[in-house]
Amino acid sequence: MMCLQFWRAVPTESRLAWGPVLFLAGLLMVSMTGKSNAENLAPVKIVAFGTSLTARGGWQPRLQTRLAACLQRPVSVENVAKSGETSTWALTQLDRVIAEQPDIVLIELYANDATLHRFVSLAQSRKNMGVILDRLHQRLPRARIILMAMNPFSGLRGLIRPFVDSYISAHQAEAQKRGLEFVDYRPGWERLSSDELAAAIPDGAHPRPESASKVIVPELVGHIAGRDCKD
Repeated sequence: MMCLQFWRAVPTESRLAWGPVLFLAGLLMVSMTGKSNAENLAPVKIVAFGTSLTARGGWQPRLQTRLAACLQRPVSVENVAKSGETSTWALTQLDRVIAEQPDIVLIELYANDATLHRFVSLAQSRKNMGVILDRLHQRLPRARIILMAMNPFSGLRGLIRPFVDSYISAHQAEAQKRGLEFVDYRPGWERLSSDELAAAIPDGAHPRPESASKVIVPELVGHIAGRDCKD
């Protein structure tokens, strides 16, 4: 676990800038020992923590295979996610995330907070996220914690989330305040035409797995590894 040895020595406030560099440095040292040795290492363990955008996302298998190829070591991805839930629910699930003892935690918990009928105010959502991040960092001090901004909403699902960008910004601010990481996939979706976007997200909220994989996985793999990785 060379990369984790590097990571333990880095102050919290420096992780946002140096996380990918140190992560990659350790894994490059591993890769020089040869593929057969790398395959015998324990997997890099990832927990994806979120809503239906994770539970129904379908991007995790592609993340697992592509990141493993990039890092030249095994990768496992587990979900702690439930459709329709909010950051209030997430507060009750922290023990499940911690029990997995992940190397990386991926978090998206703003989408349902932002719906008008869930009654999670912006201030409460931000407070909840602060508690979530603090507890995860306290209990998993060696883990990389990465917040994510997912895909756009449209149609009725967009109408019931009129302030979703404010919720994303609030969660991002809580991550940045703690020197944690943030990945924004929205620019990738914005590069699609209107017709392509409608085909990729037919219900206005949940991307087709193949579309989610095309947008999310290259960006996330590059962020984790600290470099572009080609198929």
